[in-house]
Amino acid sequence: MKTATRTKTAKLLVSEANIMKAALRLLTQKLVSPEVQYVQRSLGARATQEDIDSTVLAVRKMPWASLGATE
Repeated sequence: MKTATRTKTAKLLVSEANIMKAALRLLTQKLVSPEVQYVQRSLGARATQEDIDSTVLAVRKMPWASLGATE
């Protein structure tokens, strides 16, 4: 009988440096500061690498008006 194994996905700090590294790896270009701020606002303090990657890819396809700060 097989036992169920759980893999824990590490959560990374959603810092400007980590976002820029993901952008360079995925898009081969840097994000501008409104895009970085949007990623940080939408993900919070910690997220998985997959979450960071998907948000970085999505932010480039978004219209500029939706990147504005929500108060």
